[in-house]
Amino acid sequence: MQIQFHLYNTLSRTKEVFNPQDQANVKMYVCGPTVYYNPHIGNSRSGVVYDLLYRIVIKIFGEKAVKYVRNITDVDDKIIDRAALLGVTIDELTDKVTKEFHKNMAYLGCMLPSIEPKATKHIDVMIAIIERLIAKDHAYIADNHVYFDVLSAPNYTELSNRNLEEMFEGVHVENSKTKKNPQDFVLWKPAKQNESANMNFESPWGLGRPGWHIECSAMSYKYLGENFDIHGGGADLIFPHHTNEIAQSRCAFPSSTYAKYWVHNGFLTVNGEKMSKSLGNFITVRDLMDKQIQGEVVRLFLLSSHYRRPLDYNDKAIEDAKKTLDYWYRAIENINVQKIDLPHDFMQSLLDDMNTPLAVKIINDYAKGVFISKTEEERQLNASAIITCANFIGLMNKTPHEWFNSGVDELYINELVNKRLEAKKQKNWLLADQIRNQLLEEKIILEDQPDGTTIWRKE
Repeated sequence: MQIQFHLYNTLSRTKEVFNPQDQANVKMYVCGPTVYYNPHIGNSRSGVVYDLLYRIVIKIFGEKAVKYVRNITDVDDKIIDRAALLGVTIDELTDKVTKEFHKNMAYLGCMLPSIEPKATKHIDVMIAIIERLIAKDHAYIADNHVYFDVLSAPNYTELSNRNLEEMFEGVHVENSKTKKNPQDFVLWKPAKQNESANMNFESPWGLGRPGWHIECSAMSYKYLGENFDIHGGGADLIFPHHTNEIAQSRCAFPSSTYAKYWVHNGFLTVNGEKMSKSLGNFITVRDLMDKQIQGEVVRLFLLSSHYRRPLDYNDKAIEDAKKTLDYWYRAIENINVQKIDLPHDFMQSLLDDMNTPLAVKIINDYAKGVFISKTEEERQLNASAIITCANFIGLMNKTPHEWFNSGVDELYINELVNKRLEAKKQKNWLLADQIRNQLLEEKIILEDQPDGTTIWRKE
């Protein structure tokens, strides 16, 4: 029976059955980071959401049939400004932030995309598309800039489903008296005086650099062609970025539909407020790593809410994710888990527009089943279901021992445990209690066994 994957399409504003244009060549493009600042937890939500989508599509069509492209934006005004502020070169900044982004994705358990193109390596493709747009009267040259003529694009407002005036309310638009329409956006901009040479490129319109929107159109075209299946990104990209991508790509290639399914993940707030540097609540993934919060905890937190809904980061949410993973790992402890097929109810939850809250509940039910099972066979079956489901969504890639003892100095603890055992032999109860309390303060629980030994675990 053909598996039906229902996916919400922003373009149609409905859940649709995912039907790729070619089942042997499924194409997926996701907007990656602009590498000027260490990625924050909002960026990481996008990374995890589309990693899960990639896993589901691979499960349905096979790994060889899926091409996942996620770009790196390494040419942008923000990059120029931050490099100048830090007193480093453009390359030094972009290389450092790109490496940090890759570390973040590994920390969160994300698979590598098939291709990760950099914008600076595809300037020739951008120039070629801009030339096509000029030739077709969808773009024009003014004051050494090349602008896209928004009014020339059919169905420009289709993705956002708003009228033109509403779309531009509260949105910063670069104004110029030379533009035909205030809404027109830049495809190519000239170099500024005293600007870094390696952030500007030769073009038919002089030395300069591309606008943001043309970059993704060029890279998706280069690796996926005029038409592809999925385009993903944060909800904040619906307008202007994705709206402008559609307009310029369809105008450059009139027979193109560009992306068939548009998928957008919701916003992430911090303690109920929008994350921003000015509010002092800007949290990077590196901050979480430095706090020794395990990547699986952050990944589960990011999957705990439906991907299209807003998600609030707070200490309790992280604590809840940690407790849930502790519960799952405790459930499979000392059980010989077997490799089994993905349970039907679990897979169906993900096939329904990636319903991760339901998927997490199903894993919880299997964990509960372990603890109430009356036979070893039932316990083994439930434990095997836990690890199979969790692995599929990128979780539980450690043994219970590794999980409960991560970040722990085992030699130090074992030394104290042995010291306490010796104190008990000497009937030095005061010292034995002091050691127990010392370890308890470090969240290490001691359990004295009937045979006189002591085992320990993290709280």
